[in-house]
Amino acid sequence: MTRIAFIGLGNMGGGMAANQAKDGRAVSAFDLSAAALEKAAAAGCTPAGSVAEAVRDAEVVITMLPAGPHVRSVYAEQVFPNARPGALLIDCSTIDVESARAVAAQAREHGFRFADAPVSGGTAAAVAGTLAFMVGCDEADFAEIEQAIGPMARVVFRAGDHGAGQAAKICNNMVLGISMIGVCEALALAEKLGLDPVKFHEISSQSSGQCWSLTSYCPWPGPVPAAPSNRGYEGGFATAMMLKDLKLAQEAAARSGAATPLGATAEGLYALFDRLGGGGKDFSAILEMLRGRSVA
Repeated sequence: MTRIAFIGLGNMGGGMAANQAKDGRAVSAFDLSAAALEKAAAAGCTPAGSVAEAVRDAEVVITMLPAGPHVRSVYAEQVFPNARPGALLIDCSTIDVESARAVAAQAREHGFRFADAPVSGGTAAAVAGTLAFMVGCDEADFAEIEQAIGPMARVVFRAGDHGAGQAAKICNNMVLGISMIGVCEALALAEKLGLDPVKFHEISSQSSGQCWSLTSYCPWPGPVPAAPSNRGYEGGFATAMMLKDLKLAQEAAARSGAATPLGATAEGLYALFDRLGGGGKDFSAILEMLRGRSVA
């Protein structure tokens, strides 16, 4: 039986760890939240008292943490000193490219194999085991990494060497953030012009305006029953998380000299929406701000 250590059992990590256990793997799980540990135990994981305890006998260590500083400190202070020799280390957090590459270099110095493997798909896909993984790793390690994350995945891509997974994630989410604003602006305009937004969805989803934000995640309630717009914009991918990813994209653009004017505008709009109280709502709720409605 494969022994997995899973560190970080939040909105995404909890479902991911549960799918590892559902696949018959022995999962030792840790989180600072007692409630998250209880939920993981109910899903078949074994709660650990610390990161050190969780990773001690694991063949694969998977982390899902909030930001780059957390990843750096958890690996340097807790994973590297305590993980078994030869363990495969996979970080699924969304962090800056530089942190991913730094941790990968440190892992190599300690004799570990490492991959940055951020995900796309949101909480529903985390629960369903249908996430898309974007992996940065040594090519020789990819087959084993793909097998390790298989129970959590719909598709797994090797984006390139260390850091490439994070680069793919922040570029992908910049596309998503920009396209969602475009869809929301069009729906708000349709409403103002007296065009039924549901009818506009029907037309645009079969015309040149078709995109994932419109047809799979429609921000207007009704056309896509599974979309958060039908649940008061609860669940899904929080605005605060989208804002975090757009900030990472803008930081990367500044360092690399890339021109991303629409990415910068999107970051500004989501920052405004966050300040207006929308941080905990799904990012598609920015439609309500564009309609002049309160979400607080």
